[in-house]
Amino acid sequence: MESKEAKQPTKFFGLSKNVISMGVVSFLNDLSSDMIYPYIPIFLTSVLGASATFVGIVEGVAEATASVLKAVSGRVSDRIQRRKPLIVFGYGLSAISKPLLSLAVAPWHVLVVRFFDRVGKGSRDAPRDALLSVSTRHRILGRAFGFHRGADTMGAAFGPLLAFAILPLIDNNLRTLFLFSFIASFFAVLLIIFFVKEVKDGNMAKGTSDSLASDGKKQQFHLASLGLPFILFLAVSALFSLGRVSEAFLLLRARDIGVTLALLPLLYFVYNIVLAILSTPAGILSDKIGHRNTYMIGMGIFSITYYLFSVVSGGISIWLLFALLGLYAALTEGIGRAIVVGLVDVEFRATASGIYHAATGLAALPAGIVFGVLWDRYGAAVSFQYGAVLALISLLVFVILRFSFPYKVQRSESQ
Repeated sequence: MESKEAKQPTKFFGLSKNVISMGVVSFLNDLSSDMIYPYIPIFLTSVLGASATFVGIVEGVAEATASVLKAVSGRVSDRIQRRKPLIVFGYGLSAISKPLLSLAVAPWHVLVVRFFDRVGKGSRDAPRDALLSVSTRHRILGRAFGFHRGADTMGAAFGPLLAFAILPLIDNNLRTLFLFSFIASFFAVLLIIFFVKEVKDGNMAKGTSDSLASDGKKQQFHLASLGLPFILFLAVSALFSLGRVSEAFLLLRARDIGVTLALLPLLYFVYNIVLAILSTPAGILSDKIGHRNTYMIGMGIFSITYYLFSVVSGGISIWLLFALLGLYAALTEGIGRAIVVGLVDVEFRATASGIYHAATGLAALPAGIVFGVLWDRYGAAVSFQYGAVLALISLLVFVILRFSFPYKVQRSESQ
């Protein structure tokens, strides 16, 4: 028997109301976040006097914080069998933290605000992914996660454009821009409260979030409960993430080769609009040729792109590289989440999503620090070459594992 939400797809790509509603929420939240995100590294280095290494520390700590909490919130969500309260809390905390950046007068202030923003992200992502999965028929999981990632990134694409339009009106005052960023995220929280519905999958509705032994006693959760295919994918994804850094470094690279401050939001727009437009087609493609095959193609594109970032000298090339990076993201970000929920039983989906986000996000801390240190000591080219080589190694390991272990999809009773 299918869940109530899964039985009622809309006419829009066959996706459920929950999936579409959460897509709109993510659009608004990222519209708000990316009004200011391209300017945070500039605010840190130019206004507050921070170094590139400190930028790496801020981004690494922020993502590591979110990552740890994703594992916790995922497990809590599975145990209490509820997703929406954690989603509301997470988006709400992120909304409140954004205008606080306007009060920062020292680099560590930005670190603290980014920490609280990522606490919000860590609280919401795993429960949200689990709710998306039980609101979607299995055969279109790639489409659903691709659509959500596309809507999310569409907000990220238009956020910088909105900032680009607003800044001249406020005398390029970044602190005032940080205050304006609160508006869209406030409406995102309202939409979650009134339009996103809790959905019980058939298995979860039986009254427990832990597996039951044959004698009816509750079994304790262990990592092994998620299965070897999941653990292997988790390990490769974490290794891949060690060479991948936030877009803050990409924007710094663009500035170093001559892109003006005023054009940085447009450059970031190119990356995001390509990701937004291609995410749903990439998800549909993954449902046809396989999620892992699609993911591997994206890893290869990433390695090539990072190498090209190490040798780019300016002109139109930097714009093409940001577009190519958007293609990589479309082929991996939503698809990776679809792989995770497809590898585990339904009662562990939030837990698995949280662990996956935690492992890949925790890798952001050493990745950001190493990248920043390499940049400061040896230059940007060495940093990007490091990322390219590590991505290539990860891809080779993935290829070996891809053909060594079967890909057995776990399906819930509602699918």
